[in-house]
Amino acid sequence: MSRSVVYTASPLLASKTPVWRSKFIVAMIALGFVGLGARAAYVQVFGNDFFQRQGEVRFARTLELPANRGKILDRNGLILASSVPAASIWAIPEDVDQDKPEVRAKLKQLAKLLDMPQAELMKKLADEDKTFVWVKRQLDWDVGQQIAKLDIKGIYQRKEYKRQYPEGEAAAHVVGFTNVEDHGQEGMELAFNKDLAGKPGSRRVIKDRLGRVVEGVGETVPPVDGKDMQLSIDSKVQFFAYQKLRDQVTAHKAKAGSVVVLDAHTGEVLALANYPSYVPDKRQNLTGEQLRNRALTDTFEPGSTMKPITIGLALESGRVRPETVVDTTPGRINITGSTISDTHNYGVLTVEGVIQKSSNVGTTKLAMQMPAREMWETFSAAGFGQKPQIDFPGAVSGRLRPYKTWRPVEQATMSYGYGLSASLFQMARSYTVFANSGRVIPATMLKSEQPAVGVPVFSDARPTRCARCCRWPQARAARARRHRPWATRWAASRARRASRSARTTPWANTAPGSPAWRPSTSRASSWP
Repeated sequence: MSRSVVYTASPLLASKTPVWRSKFIVAMIALGFVGLGARAAYVQVFGNDFFQRQGEVRFARTLELPANRGKILDRNGLILASSVPAASIWAIPEDVDQDKPEVRAKLKQLAKLLDMPQAELMKKLADEDKTFVWVKRQLDWDVGQQIAKLDIKGIYQRKEYKRQYPEGEAAAHVVGFTNVEDHGQEGMELAFNKDLAGKPGSRRVIKDRLGRVVEGVGETVPPVDGKDMQLSIDSKVQFFAYQKLRDQVTAHKAKAGSVVVLDAHTGEVLALANYPSYVPDKRQNLTGEQLRNRALTDTFEPGSTMKPITIGLALESGRVRPETVVDTTPGRINITGSTISDTHNYGVLTVEGVIQKSSNVGTTKLAMQMPAREMWETFSAAGFGQKPQIDFPGAVSGRLRPYKTWRPVEQATMSYGYGLSASLFQMARSYTVFANSGRVIPATMLKSEQPAVGVPVFSDARPTRCARCCRWPQARAARARRHRPWATRWAASRARRASRSARTTPWANTAPGSPAWRPSTSRASSWP
């Protein structure tokens, strides 16, 4: 049975409340409402910029509208690199219901389409705390469409672009490649990345939690596509150069090889290849050996390929003529205690014979007539010891020491290509001096419509005479085979003249640098 409570019997409740207290409470409640109203007015009207920014951070996004990367073309307009649509797959792991059998079956199909082990796919989807994870990027567009047909909740895709390289490994070191963000990493893709990439556009949108665009806000800035680049490379020359290089490296069991093909009159690079190489758009298990552009980055002692330049300088200075006789007997020479020798005792040779037989002794005797400074200036003018002025990453300068530090034996060895270093590209460029009236032509990787302006190394006539020194013996031998009686008389006459000259020239067996050591001017044959 409940007891009734008489509230008036309580002394506390029976006491009268002061009027000011109730008024104070009402006033405080009213003041609170005024404060809330003022705060609401500030948030909604006066100070709403901060809150709008915070809202935009959570829902508004700036979408980058990618620019179409420019094509890379060969000199004939054939495509060396271009962009094609690709599908990039991403996921929200917490939305993928892996407990359902039908979803697990679809994930198995997904792994097969991605060419990915199923365990690796499950590992990517295992962290349910993540709201975004890349599954695989830059798949073929057709594969992306097949994945979309699976209709797996939580698996989405984004359209991107990836580069294709039709020439494959043949032109890999020229064209280079881009990364998944479409930024150039090697070759021309890196050298001209800014021009090829263009300028991306932008679009402001509001997205929901699934990344779907709900509404577009603001103006859309359209992208500016990248420029197409036309190279000096001839894709056919490039292919055959690489093919022959690969075959020879394999046949001789060499570690690596390089080839450079230049247009000697314009300086345009028609082909540049290295082996081993790589496929630019399939770079799995790529090694540094495959990536190295040896034609530009590796240096070596050029050896006998320097002899035409040394002899060209001797011709240029007027110290010798193509028919000047040089006695290389007995096939070796001593320079300040060091012996320089030929593979055989070639005896008495003309200057053209020195090149034909590649005589170290003959080249040394000619070089020691010249001051070290003249040789250094000629080598420098031909591009040795200087970085090639070419828009291509990785080109090296080689090594050519200052002439003041040369010892006599070093001057002698440099005359036939030892004691200095150069890249294959530098050597190829230096030989343009013999095809351009004594001027070295600047090399370029871009197709050029303007005539090349070279750097003078020799006067107009001298390089032509040096070049004829290199090729006249072969032409003369061919004529001799066709006209045997004439060749026999000519050879006998030349031998008599050479022998007579050797008996009458005291400098022939004298050490270089001595007062008696001077070139003979007797003619061993008539120069056409």
